[in-house]
Amino acid sequence: MKRSERACVIIETLVQHPNRDYSLGYFAELFDCAKSSISEDLHVVRSAVNTAGYGYIETTAGAKGGVRFVPYIDNSKAIEVLESLKKELEKEDRQIGGGFLYTSDLMFNPDYIKACAMLFAKKFAACEADFIVTVETRGIGVAMLTAELLHRPLVVLGRETRVADGSTVSINYFAGSTDRIQKMSVSKRAIKPGEKAIIIDDFMRQGGSIKGIENMLKEFNAVPVGTGVVMVANGIENK
Repeated sequence: MKRSERACVIIETLVQHPNRDYSLGYFAELFDCAKSSISEDLHVVRSAVNTAGYGYIETTAGAKGGVRFVPYIDNSKAIEVLESLKKELEKEDRQIGGGFLYTSDLMFNPDYIKACAMLFAKKFAACEADFIVTVETRGIGVAMLTAELLHRPLVVLGRETRVADGSTVSINYFAGSTDRIQKMSVSKRAIKPGEKAIIIDDFMRQGGSIKGIENMLKEFNAVPVGTGVVMVANGIENK
C-alpha cells in the first residue's frame, strides 16, 4: 500500500474504535511493514484528524508504543448543538400537559444524541470510569454512544426484574417527575464492588432518577465519578 492508503486504513480503524489502544506492531503486521514506517504514517494521520476537528490522535508511551483516537467536539460546535436542541424544546407543540415536554423524538435522533455523547465523552475523558450507567429507557441511546466513545461498557438499570438477569439487586426510589415510588433493578453480575461509574440520563426534573442510580451504586460500593444529563428543568443545576 501507498502511505496515503495506509493512512486511510489507520484513520478508519482508530475512528471506528475510539479510546482503544492500538500498538504500532498491530499496524506493522497488518501492512507488513516496519514500525518506523507506521510512525511516519501517523504524522499524516494526526494532521488529517486535527484538520477535520472531530478528535485527536494520542500516542501511548512505553516500550510497546501505541496510538488511540480520542473524540473531541470544540466549543463552537457544542454551542451550535445545544442552541439547536434548545430551539426544539421551546416549540409550543412539545407541551403535553402537566408541565411535561415530548422529547422522545430528540432522544432517539442520531444527530442529537451523538453530539451530546461527544460532549459527555469530552467532559468525562479524564474520569477513569469503569463503566457507564443509565436507567431505562430514553437515556439508553445517548448513554450507549457515550460508552462507545469512552470505550467503556454500559450498564442499564431496568424498571423491572427479568429472568435472564439471574440474581438481581432492586431498590425503590422516588421519581419526582411522576410523584410516585418506582423500582430499578440490575443483575448482580453487572457491577463489581468498588468500580467507578459515569451516570448518563436524558432528563432531570427533581433529580429522583439520578439519586436512585446513586443509591443503586452504593449497593455495590461503586462510586459515581461524573453525571451527565442532556436536559435539566429550570431551577436545577446540572452536576
